[in-house]
Amino acid sequence: MVVVKAIINSKIILEDKVLEDSVIIFNNKIVDIVSNNEFKNRKVDSVIDAKGNYLSAGFIDLHIHGAGGYDTMDATNEALNTISKTIIRNGVTSYLPTTMSMSKLDIKKALDNIRNIKITNGAKIIGVHLEGPFINPKYKGAQNEKYIIKPDYDFIKEYLDIIKIITFAPEKDENFEFMKKVKRHKNVVLSMGHTDATFEQAVDAIKNGVNYVTHAFNGMTGLHHRKPGVIGALFANDIYCEIIADTIHVHKGIFQSFIDINKKEKVILITDSMRAGCMKCGEYELGGQKVIVDEISARLKDNTLAGSILKLNNAVKNIRDNTKCKINEIINMVTVNPSKLIGLYNQIGSIEIGKVADLVIFDEDIKILKTIINGDTLYEVI
Repeated sequence: MVVVKAIINSKIILEDKVLEDSVIIFNNKIVDIVSNNEFKNRKVDSVIDAKGNYLSAGFIDLHIHGAGGYDTMDATNEALNTISKTIIRNGVTSYLPTTMSMSKLDIKKALDNIRNIKITNGAKIIGVHLEGPFINPKYKGAQNEKYIIKPDYDFIKEYLDIIKIITFAPEKDENFEFMKKVKRHKNVVLSMGHTDATFEQAVDAIKNGVNYVTHAFNGMTGLHHRKPGVIGALFANDIYCEIIADTIHVHKGIFQSFIDINKKEKVILITDSMRAGCMKCGEYELGGQKVIVDEISARLKDNTLAGSILKLNNAVKNIRDNTKCKINEIINMVTVNPSKLIGLYNQIGSIEIGKVADLVIFDEDIKILKTIINGDTLYEVI
């Protein structure tokens, strides 16, 4: 039996506006959006009262290594299910588990685990973000240099059905041979990250198929007026980019100008969260390396930032608090934009009739009150 539900008394965040005095009707998909008056004549099985709070499409995190004490590279059912159950508290309904530069065997184990996983009562896995091992040691960040190699198509070709994003250093790809082969797979996004590319090399990579920049500003050549670097190439071209809006990886003072230059339709908020996400302060592990976590950051012993402990709803709040962007424009950065980048906008990423009922209710402080996946409430504040 199909159960029909409705959400009343919400401020519905659509792609281009915020809709009030309307009701969302759904089962596992969004069935209708009607006015309050029209709803009086509709029969539903249950009603959710949003009590004047915001309602949006579920958040999508395209770059997350772990949370809740587990990491993608643990390569276990328990790890991915725990991550999935943890991040629904932050409004995430879909995500890409993200790998690290580790041994080929470890990476393949993680990819096999993702391919075969069955998630219960948590955020959906919609593919993989392969970050490393095809990066530049000069900008390795918290990646283990021991396992960094040149781009190798044969190593990952059997996983290109599940890989959605590949972060790599284009200057390490001789004659763009790796890119040429990957480009045959239309579902894969090529992203520059952990790269020493010059402005010219980055522009050339974009012309040859790169359409994304991984955690902009971090792990790449910066912007200089005589050496514009990867950031200069990003600013000069119309491509997508992700940003860790925790005010640590990127200063809050640059949020507005970054969005203005890149166009709000191309900016994607991500967490880059490691296993300490949503956990207590202490010592953790990332890619075989010890990480020290305090209240605001995760760092290696040498003080290198090691991913983050950012929650995606807090990234939304940080942009809201430090820019002039409208709430629907910011929510697009965790819904519409990521779903468009990876080719899933026809299924998820916005509140539209016929799309999957992945929904989030949150208050003015962007505190998540309810997370709904495939029409079922999987998290709610009691």
